Amino acid sequence: MSTWRLRWQGVKSLVFIIVAYPLMALYAIVFLPYALVSPLGASAAAKSWAWTARWLLKVIVGLRTEVRGEIPKGEVLIAAKHQSFLDIIMIYSVVPRGKFIMKRELLWAPIIGLYAWRAGCIPVNRGKRAEAIRSMVADVRAGKSLPGQVVIYPQGTRIAPGVKAPFKVGAAALYQELKQPCIPAATNVGLFWSKSGLMRMPGLAVVEFLPAIPPGLSNQALMARLEAEIETASDRLLLEGGFSAPSLPKREA
Repeated sequence: MSTWRLRWQGVKSLVFIIVAYPLMALYAIVFLPYALVSPLGASAAAKSWAWTARWLLKVIVGLRTEVRGEIPKGEVLIAAKHQSFLDIIMIYSVVPRGKFIMKRELLWAPIIGLYAWRAGCIPVNRGKRAEAIRSMVADVRAGKSLPGQVVIYPQGTRIAPGVKAPFKVGAAALYQELKQPCIPAATNVGLFWSKSGLMRMPGLAVVEFLPAIPPGLSNQALMARLEAEIETASDRLLLEGGFSAPSLPKREA
């Protein structure tokens, strides 16, 4: 991309931010009475803004968003690749009642914290691994009465495209606790919306839900399967998006 096109893309990215985030505050105000009396209100507000943000990305930035595969419904665990805030937006926009495992510090974030809590998201402390896993499982067990799809990021944080990072055992702990099918999810959104910075690039950002993994596997078998399936599919989506790195297969001419 030429220098002037890159600068123009920066302007469009800034316009998106100036429009999208004040709209988040507006949606929060409009839906607040409903959100305070019912978790459905918080979910409706977040879902409405997520769809609006996807539309604004397409119209302003030239970034299209596509969700592939069968949309998870019912009581399932979703184990997803995490590259930026965009994969959160895309997943939440399509699943009926997403309940994300999130850092406890986010409870204090303006707007996001209140609505995440009311929508049934599960905050966890980032401390010693064993203590954090016990706390997470206990919180999920306590929130079982609120139906929905539990979403966890097995690598624990946002991972830049092409970067390899270990899959953590928290996903296996939830899998054993919930005894529900586990839906892996791959993505390439980090090519267009990075984990830091303001630039939003044009293209096609994809989140892909992969075939369900049935309950009953051992921790080791589950983690091996999650890593293989999520990383393979994410690498494929990166190549589709034009990414090239020594760690990935070369794109055919």
